[in-house]
Amino acid sequence: MDGRWVALVLAALLGTSTPAGSRDLVAAKVEEVPVVDGIGDEALWDRTAGITTIDTVAEIEVTLKAVYTDEAIFFLVTYPDPTENREHKTMLWDAEEQRYRMGPRREDMFVFKWNMESQPADLSLSADRPYKADIWFWKAYRTDPAGYADDKMQVYSITPLAQAKRIFSRSGKLFHLFRPGDAGSPAYELLIYDHYAGDTVPRYRPVEPAGSRADIRARGRWHAGTWTIEFGRRLATGHADDVQFDPGKCYQFGVSRYEIAGRQRDPAVDQPEYGMGDTAEALTLSFERSPPEP
Repeated sequence: MDGRWVALVLAALLGTSTPAGSRDLVAAKVEEVPVVDGIGDEALWDRTAGITTIDTVAEIEVTLKAVYTDEAIFFLVTYPDPTENREHKTMLWDAEEQRYRMGPRREDMFVFKWNMESQPADLSLSADRPYKADIWFWKAYRTDPAGYADDKMQVYSITPLAQAKRIFSRSGKLFHLFRPGDAGSPAYELLIYDHYAGDTVPRYRPVEPAGSRADIRARGRWHAGTWTIEFGRRLATGHADDVQFDPGKCYQFGVSRYEIAGRQRDPAVDQPEYGMGDTAEALTLSFERSPPEP
């Protein structure tokens, strides 16, 4: 029985719903927790085969695995990348204008996008219906040094919202994309320079996040042309801006190699597809009810 039918059967048995054609990522039940270090060499990761999905924007295969305990859930992500990018918007000194300009460097990243609606939703940026999603946003420069992923929401609405981006759906409807951070503070802060401090200076520095924005531990490691990223979060955070996991239910999600921001290709930066990310294949997370007998 393939992943699609597993998801549909589980949904029927558990009284939840999944989108038609969705593929199922099954989280294996484990007793010990993995170290969230971006290495992923613990034997517990062998408890699940995981799934491989296609990121159509990056045109790469992404492999996903999941395990959980009574308290928390963990994900292992791997995908190919020929270069390691751990700079983001490094500032360059403009001697003529005597000020800093934003440089072309853009960091590597990975996004989980979780449906927060009570029914299946098209989580793409071309959807014809509004939705809300929980975004887990790992950033190689801004969040990885502190050991976290950024925790945000994505609101795709027909109602105009302050600071929202205008987006047209596949049928030509106008939508507004708003991406607020969760309550609290992120794992990075903006640096301001009022005088010359070197030809190149960082735009951000890592700090310890706080509140709901500090829910997701994450670390990434690039080696030999591959990113390995581990995520860990409590099943239930108690925060209204997060998806709350119940092992008796299924959860719809999508993933993206690039930031999901509705931007156009920018040839002026070193990663022209930065900000062009989107979900492609509909995925469903389900939970193994108990580990198999040895």
